[in-house]
Amino acid sequence: MKIVCDNNMPYAAEAFGTLGDVVLLEGRAIKPADVRDAGMLITRSTTKVTRELLTGSRVRFYGSAVIGTDHIDIPYLAEAGIPWSAAPGCNAESVANYLIAALLWLGGKHGFQLEGKTLGVIGVGNVGKKVCARARAVGMRVVACDPPRQRDPADVAARDFVPLEKVLAEADIVTCHVPLTREGQDKTWHMLDAAAFARMKRGVIFVDAARGEILKTDALLAAMAEERIAHAVMDTWEGEPAYRADMLKRAAIATPHIAGHSYEGKVNGTMMVYEQACQVIGVKPSFKPKLPTPPVPLLSLDAAGGADEDVLREAVLAVYDIMGDDWRLRESCTDDPAARAKAFDKQRKEYPMRRVFGATLLRLLHASEKLTAKFRGLGFQIV
Repeated sequence: MKIVCDNNMPYAAEAFGTLGDVVLLEGRAIKPADVRDAGMLITRSTTKVTRELLTGSRVRFYGSAVIGTDHIDIPYLAEAGIPWSAAPGCNAESVANYLIAALLWLGGKHGFQLEGKTLGVIGVGNVGKKVCARARAVGMRVVACDPPRQRDPADVAARDFVPLEKVLAEADIVTCHVPLTREGQDKTWHMLDAAAFARMKRGVIFVDAARGEILKTDALLAAMAEERIAHAVMDTWEGEPAYRADMLKRAAIATPHIAGHSYEGKVNGTMMVYEQACQVIGVKPSFKPKLPTPPVPLLSLDAAGGADEDVLREAVLAVYDIMGDDWRLRESCTDDPAARAKAFDKQRKEYPMRRVFGATLLRLLHASEKLTAKFRGLGFQIV
């Protein structure tokens, strides 16, 4: 059986090679001719899985190794009788780490502490739940909203959620972790418009590590010009990969849709759809990945005399150099939209290995119980 896989998936060839003959292709470039004689198609979000792509093909299983599903024509797959699977939660840890790294860096640059600040979380699914936990671990107050969950009377945790208006009004930092939906009661397309930004506290920090189209870029830029939004952290962009250069110039931190690109997150995505594919064809999974040694296997820190957040910042940024991601995107930005788009995709494909915090063993000296608990809450392994 021929299996077409996105070439930006670790272990795709090894895992799916146990099921058939794997062909690795650039995700955004996969065409109908590539899948016509394929029994399976396995991609990430850059491949638009539509009627036009799959009509006339032999595809009998589609796997998406990412959380979101806005690139998938789900009604068509149901109509065609093609079973499919996504990878919900595969990179939740990675996105939560991205947020913490971004906020600690901003705090160091602009002289504020995260402890005691209010984080507003819009969308409390697999990623949002992890974000809330990490924020509380460093001493932040969390206000969160998720209307679909809040309407579910069986969802006990959702009883503490608040309306979006309250999140926008109270949060010192607003972060979004919603799927992109264009229709229905809970449509998220352009949910953050001029009116929404106007409801935010003056001087708020705004983070979008969900989907670029959940906001109106012009409205965000206007809110920044009015100094309602002090700093914007942008990982996802309207129109990506051809993002807007004017938005990049105004962003405090700008990255090419890589918040979820930890090595563990990508491997989790591959393995989740591999296991689903095995289930669909009735075979037992036989491949197990062996992760390589992390870039920072052991980190030793002396906390004597240091403020908690200074020590946290040193550790987090030693493990994840978020500003390296920012630098590479800014260096690649040109006036040519096509060149920007090509560079954006290239950085995602050639992203350097980044591991989750828990992959690094942390040796702490002279740390208080409170600081040690914060590190554990962020997922570090303390030895």
